[in-house]
Amino acid sequence: MSTTNEYSPETVTHPGFTLNEKLEEIGMSKKEFALRTEKPEQTIIKIIKGNSSITPDMSIQFENVLKIPANFWLKKQYRYDEIVSRNKRQSAIEEAKEWARCFPYATMANFGWVPSTRKIEEKIDTLFQFFGLSGKTAWEDYYYEQKLKVCFRISLKQTTESYAVSAWLRQGEILAEELKVPSYNANKFKQNLESIKDLMAHHSEGFFIQLQNFCKQAGVKVVYTPCLPKAPIHGSTRWIGDTPLIQLSARYKQNDRFWFTFYHEAGHILLHGKKYVSIENVKFDDIDLKKEEEADAFAIDWTFSEKQEKELLCAAPLNGKDIVAFAKKFNTHPAIIIGRFQHKKIIPYSVGRKFIEPICLSN
Repeated sequence: MSTTNEYSPETVTHPGFTLNEKLEEIGMSKKEFALRTEKPEQTIIKIIKGNSSITPDMSIQFENVLKIPANFWLKKQYRYDEIVSRNKRQSAIEEAKEWARCFPYATMANFGWVPSTRKIEEKIDTLFQFFGLSGKTAWEDYYYEQKLKVCFRISLKQTTESYAVSAWLRQGEILAEELKVPSYNANKFKQNLESIKDLMAHHSEGFFIQLQNFCKQAGVKVVYTPCLPKAPIHGSTRWIGDTPLIQLSARYKQNDRFWFTFYHEAGHILLHGKKYVSIENVKFDDIDLKKEEEADAFAIDWTFSEKQEKELLCAAPLNGKDIVAFAKKFNTHPAIIIGRFQHKKIIPYSVGRKFIEPICLSN
């Protein structure tokens, strides 16, 4: 086994310490050395005190005066800077331990969003990479303080589960980056909502890919991310630059709720523009209840309008065949009708369950 001592970054000193030793060794004052290297004396003093760095330009001048190769000084400066950076990084990790424990990391790992690990240091480093941020303070500046309001227009500071909510939203952004779409076209989006309604009415296998494609044609990105613990979000709408993003969770895994949520988010895009951020079932300071009501009304009109509801109720009592017939007439799914009546307590939740179809999407 080799007994050669390996370099330990923790023992590296600032090159100014070596410079001071050399000047004392040859009996040269700081003032004379500054004169010979054509540098201000204060610059040399700062280097010796470790408050300033030796630049490549300085290293050549030091070489001429002290006959010590320039790369000697540059290597010592590089090694010193490296350990200072590593120590800062370690301090950032220590400060972020409690922060990292607030995230539902195990569930995120189960979903494949992050690698599985039990080591807190690895979790912290992974979370920094996941969010694309350098540390805990950057996360707070982005999600709490709105330091970059053009990208994230709301604050999660007063949200009960801001950690889980931010992770859910971030995963949506990551998935959205993989989708390539043309420029947003509002008219095309309105037109394609008719085709999407056909998807809703039939709810056939592979519907989500078709939904994505209809939206992509209009420059709208749609992604699916399952719910995280303590972040029971139905869906969200926000704009990434000039591109609208709809993020759906398929919470409750029922087709009636899924489609209502989609049309609700679509309503935000068409009615409220890029400055409004929607996160369904999460309370935050910037929520606009009027806009949420408008999006609900938009979703009702597209899925099963109030006029259609009145027509159906006038024909009551109805059996299963009647529900199917009316659903076909209105170009909607029977589950949408059943779900609406259950929500309004017109019928109990135990009635009509056979019409509710499960949502089975991959992470």
